[in-house]
Amino acid sequence: MRGGSGIDQRRRRIVAGALGAAVSPGFALAQGKDAARNREIYLYKGADREKKILEGAKKEREVVVYTSLNLKDSVPIVEVFERKYGGVKVQLWRSSSEKVLQRAIAEAHAGRFGCDILETNGPEMEALYREELLEEFFSPHFKDLPASAFPRHRHYVADRFNFFTIAYNTNLVKANEVPDTYEDLIQPRFAGRVGLEASDVDWFGAMVKAMGEEKGLAFFSKLAAAKPEIRSGHTLIAELVASGEIPLAAAIYNHNAERLVVKGAPIRWKALKPTFGRPNAIGVARRAPHPNAALLFADFMLSLEGQTILKERNRVPSSRAVDTHLNKFPFEMIDPVITLDEADRWEKLWSDLFLKGEKIRKESE
Repeated sequence: MRGGSGIDQRRRRIVAGALGAAVSPGFALAQGKDAARNREIYLYKGADREKKILEGAKKEREVVVYTSLNLKDSVPIVEVFERKYGGVKVQLWRSSSEKVLQRAIAEAHAGRFGCDILETNGPEMEALYREELLEEFFSPHFKDLPASAFPRHRHYVADRFNFFTIAYNTNLVKANEVPDTYEDLIQPRFAGRVGLEASDVDWFGAMVKAMGEEKGLAFFSKLAAAKPEIRSGHTLIAELVASGEIPLAAAIYNHNAERLVVKGAPIRWKALKPTFGRPNAIGVARRAPHPNAALLFADFMLSLEGQTILKERNRVPSSRAVDTHLNKFPFEMIDPVITLDEADRWEKLWSDLFLKGEKIRKESE
């Protein structure tokens, strides 16, 4: 198994949930003829690549996609894809990122390989890679992607980003009060007026590492002492800022704020240094039953057309070919090691600082 001999506890819990039993760290998938055939298709770069893929996909007739992208955004993508490639139907299954991971692992463990495309959050994609469920692939659209879209092993690629920025209510935070640095969040005037999302542990870990552990933990200790408002749900946080219930959010997905900006709500977002992002990535299944259709769908998602649809849905496309102010600032990706290998440490620190004794109001995202 790639990525070391052990399985971190968070990933063990996810995988165990998928299988209904403990999972051995030595669990590995058989490669077989299907995997070898698929790899050859996925990495082909000949001049007739597009023609071969399309012909193969039309023979396969369908592509099975597991994604965590919500239906109001994923269905429009499917509709355009099906119109563009008549005869290739998309079987879409949408759920949370952890359930996407769980289902893929459970099916593979049972010897069922029905999925062609996996598209979900970066940490779950990294876990799928470590479980050897993904295969490296080539797309001509890679040339339009930033280096940060690719992990070192290149077995998946970011098709969209979630960036953590601040957001503020323009009626409650004056223009000259808008923070320029994260340290500004702990100024006395913001005491009790800052919102945090309850599950942003990986952002917290990335920030502490970027600041230097001593300085970073000191900053978050001061932020905790200022009694921030803790809520569960990134969409909810944006709505609370827009309504004025929370004047300022310390970490919000900027696309959630932008959706309210374009509706005229009194909310604005701002990227501070360092700005961290979570990649949401797409990968092709190693044992996909429809490898040509899988590659056709991956190409479409990374193409100018597919990426433009994401932009129109106020998502943050990964392609530099799409012009959007939602990614025009320096940014870094959160290292999935924080989520997969160091989760227990960062979760305890986060809980001790912000969650103990808190009654958190929850809303689904």
